[in-house]
Amino acid sequence: MPMLPTHQTLMVQGTTSDAGKSTLVCALGRILADAHIRTAPFKPQNMALNSAVTADGGEIGRAQALQAQACRLAPTTDMNPVLLKPNSDTGAQVIIQGKAVGNLPAQDYHAYKKTAMNAVLDSYQRLQQHYSWVLVEGAGSPAEINLRANDIANMGFAEAVDCPVILIADIDRGGVFAHLLGTLACLSDSERARVVGFVINRFRGDIALLQDGLDWLEEKTGKPVLGVLPYLHGLYLDAEDAVSQQQVEQDKNKVINVVVPVYPRTSNHTDFDALRVHPQVNLILVGPEQTPPPADFVILPGSKNTRADLNWLQTQPGNWPQYLQRHLRYGGKLLGICGGLQMLGESISDPHGIEGTAGSNTGLGYLPLISELKADKTLRLVSGELRLPDQPVVAARGYEIHAGISLSNDDIQDIGCGWLSNDGQIMATYWHGIFDTPEALQQILHWAGLSDGKTIDFNSIREQQIDRLALSVKQHIDWHKLSTTLYNFNVART
Repeated sequence: MPMLPTHQTLMVQGTTSDAGKSTLVCALGRILADAHIRTAPFKPQNMALNSAVTADGGEIGRAQALQAQACRLAPTTDMNPVLLKPNSDTGAQVIIQGKAVGNLPAQDYHAYKKTAMNAVLDSYQRLQQHYSWVLVEGAGSPAEINLRANDIANMGFAEAVDCPVILIADIDRGGVFAHLLGTLACLSDSERARVVGFVINRFRGDIALLQDGLDWLEEKTGKPVLGVLPYLHGLYLDAEDAVSQQQVEQDKNKVINVVVPVYPRTSNHTDFDALRVHPQVNLILVGPEQTPPPADFVILPGSKNTRADLNWLQTQPGNWPQYLQRHLRYGGKLLGICGGLQMLGESISDPHGIEGTAGSNTGLGYLPLISELKADKTLRLVSGELRLPDQPVVAARGYEIHAGISLSNDDIQDIGCGWLSNDGQIMATYWHGIFDTPEALQQILHWAGLSDGKTIDFNSIREQQIDRLALSVKQHIDWHKLSTTLYNFNVART
């Protein structure tokens, strides 16, 4: 790598959602960290239902926690000062510097952006003081005309701090040159001037066949193509929001079938990433209007609107209540995580309308638990034990993100990180990420019916995938072009 600026803020914006912004920031963070450059990730505003807990008890987007790991840092709330967690089609919980400040309809949030921008700049300035490089990830696309007013997520932030921008586009979707040119056309002159180059993501095939297009793009825009990144098959990294359908190839002779409903407000579905990469697990995600297939193990995931998602579950044509009864009658195992735990109980009440309309719902009634949503949100990293019957006690780790508390009105088995029904068929926990602990994953799968389970360490797999991604980006970015364009941008500002 050529000599890069000693201090730099560099922003990555995309032509569309899922263009590769998160992964490019992740890769650049690992490359710079391994070059002994103190680097921090930053996303001014994130909208996602996948979140992580910081050591000081704050909440940030899951992608920023992954990027912090890539930079070999512990995540902090300054890395994602504004997090929006949708709880309906028109509203979201607003989290500022790690703490929930309330629920806002989309229209009201646009008016709130000026206040949110103060938190964004406050967090950014702290990172800038402590790190040599700050890698900034945009949100969605800067070309969303309806969202340009008071923008804090894309060019509004870049203009406020006067930083250069790389524009990334996904060629696998098709129309990559139209995406790049169209995005530039939607920008103002000053915004267009701060785009220092392009990165084309997920390219398959012979690069020579793309060269004419690259030459045309550079001539048309006067901006360099900084790299063409290849499509990386089987790349397993924490998804920012969309539910991943990727799965490894299974050992067909030793497979356990795990079924998970994907309800509208499913949260922290990254809980299942360790299952997705386990060679003995057949993970089956069941979406709207789909009928759940026979399973050995059913998991009810977390939810950002538990009562609404419970109603969704009960009214699906697949008849989930009847399906679960039949599943348990034939000896299947059932686990509820966070919102899924609350669904398994006798009732869920939300007297203050924390997740939507105030009220209460009758739960599925499988566990003697009563849950009530409170204004104070529980946010903490947790560690302890998993104590399952007839199995050795093992260490377990995870994190809690929930607004409710659940109390038992009857006798129920305490297993350290949750509860187990007296018949041993139903488990419930508030701990997200419990499958990331290899011993806990192995014990839970054994309890669910996988007698000879392999040990899978997803944290190690995640590290390997970050390194794999970083190596690919390092090989395919033109570092001389990047260094030159950053130098020219910085000189023009002095």
